[in-house]
Amino acid sequence: MTDFSFAGSGILNDADIAQLVEGEGVRFACPPDADQIQPASLDLRLGATAYRVRASFLPGPNETVEEKLRRLQLHQIDLAEGAVLETGCVYIVPLMESLALPEGIEAVANPKSSTGRLDIFTRVIADRSRQFDTIPAGYRGQLFLEVSPRTFPIVVRAGSRLTQIRFRQGRSRLSDTEHLALHNSESLVIASDDPFIDNGIAVSIDLEGEGIIGYRAKRHSAVIDVDKRDALDMLDFWEPIAGRGKNALILDPDQFYILVSREAVHVPPGYAAEMVPFDPLMGEFRVHYAGFFDPGFGASEAGGKGSRAVLEVRSHEVPFIVEHGQLIGRLAYERMRERPTRLYGTGIGSNYQAQGLKLSKHFRMA
Repeated sequence: MTDFSFAGSGILNDADIAQLVEGEGVRFACPPDADQIQPASLDLRLGATAYRVRASFLPGPNETVEEKLRRLQLHQIDLAEGAVLETGCVYIVPLMESLALPEGIEAVANPKSSTGRLDIFTRVIADRSRQFDTIPAGYRGQLFLEVSPRTFPIVVRAGSRLTQIRFRQGRSRLSDTEHLALHNSESLVIASDDPFIDNGIAVSIDLEGEGIIGYRAKRHSAVIDVDKRDALDMLDFWEPIAGRGKNALILDPDQFYILVSREAVHVPPGYAAEMVPFDPLMGEFRVHYAGFFDPGFGASEAGGKGSRAVLEVRSHEVPFIVEHGQLIGRLAYERMRERPTRLYGTGIGSNYQAQGLKLSKHFRMA
């Protein structure tokens, strides 16, 4: 491994990640894909074997994931040619990428946007970890992905990309004062009223109008191949929800919904953002499984003026009513170490720039 460090603090950009790869801070079981590095993250790929396990787990400080798997696995599934992962089951998949992070650089993972919009629950696990999706500075070892399809059975294969990882050096998250200053200069969320800022900048839900305000997932559907775009009829998998002027929606327990933010969201080129996935102060539901917003999301210079945040919502335990304009999540902004060489948008084939209410890339819209 090459010894190197980056000047300054913040989220590493695409050029930094390429340097990390060149210095063997990231290692690959198979040659990396040409488009694997994103403006502020690295896509992670499934390996060739999935392990069906009895339950989700963390290895804790004294065990590796493989040691835990030997006790908890039920059977192995070959992903070389593709295989179905069933709903309600938990799978652990060794990833093609492993890490040998320099001291001072930590990492955090999150599902990709399309993964969240399919209600696929994923979490990255590292050896001897006490937290999901969090890799400490200086970590050396294999990465594993917990995969649990919640609504739709899915087809995956070796090389499928369900999650992504960001690398961070030093302090990068903005304080509330810094969020307000950045909003005043860059208009982070575009709405008619003043933003609510508390550990991030709040976004609310759009349920206004007579047209389609969201989608409710259908159960007992056919399988979804996660690597095939525009392959499925949306109406076979989703029930459109008409607003009918009510400006409100009752979330049924354990049903999955695709909704959209009232505000247009803007991530300036020198910043990245993350949606807080669940905040009990706002209600008993989870919002936005796939929480990364890349630099340039919603930026007019990257073809994204007016981009909304699509919200993946699931209620817990009891029916819960949400109303138009109700706060439903927070966007926490972080500084990039340097501006990326490429921004999120049409130039890199981004699927969700300039979006409104939109399902994942797998569906043909009616």
